[in-house]
Amino acid sequence: MTRKLFIFFFIFFISFSTNSLNAQDNIAFIDLNIVFDNSNAGKKISKEIQNQQKKNNENFNKLKKKFEIDKEKLITQKNVLSTEEFEKKILKLEKDMNEYNSEIKKKNSELTKFQLNVRKEFYKSLRPILEEYAKSNSIDIILKKDNVLIGKTNLDISQNILDLYNKKVKKISTN
Repeated sequence: MTRKLFIFFFIFFISFSTNSLNAQDNIAFIDLNIVFDNSNAGKKISKEIQNQQKKNNENFNKLKKKFEIDKEKLITQKNVLSTEEFEKKILKLEKDMNEYNSEIKKKNSELTKFQLNVRKEFYKSLRPILEEYAKSNSIDIILKKDNVLIGKTNLDISQNILDLYNKKVKKISTN
């Protein structure tokens, strides 16, 4: 009986001490999108990306209109041109349209690559700030908000990190 009582108290003591250790862990979470989208450096980059998208779309729309005009012009000349000449012009128009589509894909790919590189640089510049914040506030773990199902709002450090990020980082390098 004494042995069973001893084992019971031993297990109770271990489980109680384990729970108290876990309760002392200091955890926080951060919404990285809020920090990127609202930081001064992130806003500059976002504006640059939007301007590039707008510029690309304007250029593509101009080319698209040109192709539509050329196509209409070619259709109206169908009866006037010889069959061979008409087919040559159709093939040239198709070739130009294929080049146009390749150019669109290339520009979109470059813009996507640029966005990925910017995010990578953003995370590089954010890491030391998070490490310093965690150290100075005795935080053991900082999680991404995307990975948190539910949590107290006072554990969200996004605004604090945003303020620090704005003070320390003026520009994200875009290589």
